Amino acid sequence: MKILGLLRHAKSDWDDSSTRDFDRGLNDRGRRGAALIGKHIADHGIEWGALIASPAVRVKLTLEEALPDAEPVFDDRLYLASSDTILEVVESQGGDHDAVLIAGHNPGLQDVLLELVSPAHENDLFHEAKVKFPTATFAVIECDIDDWSELKNFVGKLVHFARPRDLDPELGPEY
Repeated sequence: MKILGLLRHAKSDWDDSSTRDFDRGLNDRGRRGAALIGKHIADHGIEWGALIASPAVRVKLTLEEALPDAEPVFDDRLYLASSDTILEVVESQGGDHDAVLIAGHNPGLQDVLLELVSPAHENDLFHEAKVKFPTATFAVIECDIDDWSELKNFVGKLVHFARPRDLDPELGPEY
């Protein structure tokens, strides 16, 4: 059994339209959401053997707020990565770790979840994740595999799905 965690970066700052996408930081709401989801990840109790992340500024700042003691490995391939690329990164960087956390971007993270979860294991959490995988969302997928090279469609079960708004209603959608 392997455990794959997915963490989407927190809400980014769009105030300066001249900033390159890669260099965008977090807004105040994003910093609050990152800190809250970070506490939730720590309280969830999984010991992550590896944390592999996109090098984009908003991902780095999310991790600084959420998991300040973590030592992520930044992989350029994860910047705006497709699900196929994310799975390649997990396979190449997962090593012997039983639990790997990926920090990155959508739509790739949501696509990974949708591809890994077996139809037999679709549950209420899956249906929530299928609708939307918002910023600063944390998901945990248990994969019925012995080695990361076996990571493919339908080997997983979504066992945890948390959004900042689930932890603090003030961080819910803005209308």
